[in-house]
Amino acid sequence: MQQDILINWSPQETRVAVVESGAVQELHIERALERGLVGNVYLGKVARVLPGMQSAFIDIGLERAAFLHVADLLGGFTGARPTEGDAAARPAPVPIEKQVFEGQSMLVQVIKDPIGSKGARLSAQISIAGRLLVFLPQDEHIGVSQKIPSEQRQELRERLQALAGDVASGGGGGFILRTNGEDASDVELAEDIAYLRKAWARIKAAALRLPAKSLLHQDLNLLQRVLRDLSGEETQSIRIDSREQFDALLVFAREFTPAAAEKLQHYKGERPIFDLFSIDDEVARALGRRVELKSGGYLIVDQTEALTTVDVNTGGYVGARNFDDTIFKTNLEAAQAIARQLRLRNLGGIIVVDFIDMVREEHKEAVLAEFRKQLARDRVKTMAGGFSHLGLVEMTRKRTRESLAHLLCEPCPVCEGKGTVKTARSVAYDILREILREARQFAPREYRVVASPKVIELFLDEESQHLAGLSDFIGKPIALQAESAMGPEQYDIVLL
Repeated sequence: MQQDILINWSPQETRVAVVESGAVQELHIERALERGLVGNVYLGKVARVLPGMQSAFIDIGLERAAFLHVADLLGGFTGARPTEGDAAARPAPVPIEKQVFEGQSMLVQVIKDPIGSKGARLSAQISIAGRLLVFLPQDEHIGVSQKIPSEQRQELRERLQALAGDVASGGGGGFILRTNGEDASDVELAEDIAYLRKAWARIKAAALRLPAKSLLHQDLNLLQRVLRDLSGEETQSIRIDSREQFDALLVFAREFTPAAAEKLQHYKGERPIFDLFSIDDEVARALGRRVELKSGGYLIVDQTEALTTVDVNTGGYVGARNFDDTIFKTNLEAAQAIARQLRLRNLGGIIVVDFIDMVREEHKEAVLAEFRKQLARDRVKTMAGGFSHLGLVEMTRKRTRESLAHLLCEPCPVCEGKGTVKTARSVAYDILREILREARQFAPREYRVVASPKVIELFLDEESQHLAGLSDFIGKPIALQAESAMGPEQYDIVLL
């Protein structure tokens, strides 16, 4: 199945759509103001050592000094370095005042973001995450995720040990195989090992070149993860609508993912890139409960905290010669649509599908086979059972990130959480995109945004820079007007 990847970049938000056969299959979103620090590697400077707490405060250039506990230092134990599961036999750590001193420079990694008045939590035990592996440059341990069945771990460990020693880009360091690397080929694992060792080499080189309190390594942003995680042999093109980001991405691709570099293209069209496949319309539909099928049937998708349910209905479909064929054809189409909706909405955890009851066993087997075939195209691990006594299909899909609804929406204050509406930031970004779209068609003297007080307040505060940047870009002033009678998602753009 050939795919195209479309990237819509703006200073406040990056959106990535994976399109297969003209239909959107996946949507990934990253917002600049919501990106954390976890995974970042800094050259820190010890600001203060606290023997009583067996900890130290490290200055890494943030507003508040970060916190480092003695347990998170590298090799600071009187005996062998402890491993998970042997807490009772752990030797006592070497006191922190004997390991670090004020003014010392040291490599540290953020393991917990700052919260409120508390600074970030740090570790001196560096780990770099790849698509399939986690690299431990200061360790020699070769491990496998505990979530992988025990009978497969030894074989996978031996394969990984051989590959780690064979890669020509350098030796040393330990690796842990992630769950999604369970079925990876030797070539894919070798590519990940080479990428991770190259990233560590860059960190070490930067540590020698840059002063203390410098950021040495930042966990990959969404644009870079597109090249590492989403692009593959089936990818025909990767199109991005920002020249600046295209140039930066090309430099990254040539160094780390040469195969993807050849597929990168700068989109220069007049239409917004997401309009090429009506992706914004697809996103709007993916936030609703009802999904229409081409045949006239429809799905009802309900997402709860514990599980997701999908109900299949025939609706107005009467195309087949008898009722059994009508049900069968609707269920076949639903099997394809459900697999796509799971990817597009990024639904994870336990999922229960209620297909329309079928009498004939061959129909049940054909629908189940089609459903599993469609699920096999998902890059996220899925497991689907057969039909239960109640005619339900139970399945699981690994949770990899927030679902689309949780990312773009929040509980509605009007309905006390019984429904969802877009966040004020999501509405604000919709408004910015709409103004840009209007500016390409009309030339008014001024734009006036009329929206709920929450959205206007966001434009006056956190999003003021982006609003001003858009105003400078289109060469027109943008006025704001709060309207308390408007709902959270309602807005109007008046052309004056």
